[in-house]
Amino acid sequence: MPGPTMRELAVELYGQLVGHLLGDDWRRFEFRAAADAFERFELGSTVLSEAIPLVPTANRAHSARRRNFFAELLPEGDLLTDLATQARLPEYDVPGLLARFGRDVAGALQIYDPAQPGEPREPRSMPVTEREIARMLRDPIGQPLGNLAPAGKTSLNGVQPKAVLAQVDGEWHRVLDGYPSTHILKPRPDRYPTMIFDEEYGLRIGRRLGLLDYGVTVTEFAGLDTLVIERYDRAEDSPTGRVHQEDFCQALAIPRTQKYQEQGGAASLARVQRLLATTADAASVARLARLMMLAVALGDVDLHLKNLALLHPYRSAATLAPAYDLVPLMHQPNDGRLALAVNGVYRHADVTLDDLERELGSWSPRLSELARPTLERIEQFVEEEVPHPEAYPALRDDVARFTRNLLDGRPAGWARNAG
Repeated sequence: MPGPTMRELAVELYGQLVGHLLGDDWRRFEFRAAADAFERFELGSTVLSEAIPLVPTANRAHSARRRNFFAELLPEGDLLTDLATQARLPEYDVPGLLARFGRDVAGALQIYDPAQPGEPREPRSMPVTEREIARMLRDPIGQPLGNLAPAGKTSLNGVQPKAVLAQVDGEWHRVLDGYPSTHILKPRPDRYPTMIFDEEYGLRIGRRLGLLDYGVTVTEFAGLDTLVIERYDRAEDSPTGRVHQEDFCQALAIPRTQKYQEQGGAASLARVQRLLATTADAASVARLARLMMLAVALGDVDLHLKNLALLHPYRSAATLAPAYDLVPLMHQPNDGRLALAVNGVYRHADVTLDDLERELGSWSPRLSELARPTLERIEQFVEEEVPHPEAYPALRDDVARFTRNLLDGRPAGWARNAG
């Protein structure tokens, strides 16, 4: 009698089959490039990932980095638990979860099991009312990421509760069977009631610094305040409506358990900068520099590797992705330590302008000249624009204090009445 068949998931990028995920065992599954991939992409292309060049025969010693890339397409924490519960699969079953939720992920990948009845699926969307949106946002366990079983096929990395939808002709729609979602919706969390409003302010400053250009609004759905974020990895003029991206855990082959620098030491701003310097352009490195300074000025201590990403556009070179998850956090419960050290300094309150300049100078001598002008632009923004009325009451004062301290050569967290 024939033995059991091995699962073989199709992996498509920009609508082109680029390979297969082989195997059911989460510890041993493997990615193998398809011959069809080289009809569109060059031999050795890193369009899929900087960690996974497209080659006919992959280096067996690098199998862990290939598994890591695909595992990082899944969310973390409660989001992962909720997806696994809906799929009735263990949280560690990466191939199984991607077979179930891999049709709409971050970037331009689509992953599915061609042996399943009905494949290849016909992507579709379904209108949804504001009341239904509020219900899905309040029910992350029953509708994780807004997935409606069995046709919901979306995965998105991250920890914070959220859902994804598409705007079609100005109306909200659920995404089904791989229809490209266009927006991420983050509801106001009961535990941190100011967080989405604080994030909106951080993203507004990021826009002023040229770090992002997508739409961000605070919208109410049937009484539920929600941060609505336009996806930057979607584009109508790109195949399948998507733009490929990978976060820096994927690009640097670092598991999410080490996304913070103090969790093993593999993560660092310097490693991100070096990869950008070799794969992207000087403008990307300069944006990374401004993003690092904004994180310190905001008190965003959570700028880790999964909150930094690399775009792989269809017909152009790789570039640093727009900034996202710019959340002021120093008024929230945390240890006050930066996810990625600045000039070896982890404690946010201790970072100085000298640290910023030395960190940038270690990347390139000219980059240190960006520090003061960038901080001055942040200070000007804070003087001109106020946070949302529901934001943390002292948010503007905090950002102003951190920024002025840095400009005056003092540690970011210095307070006049301290000690």
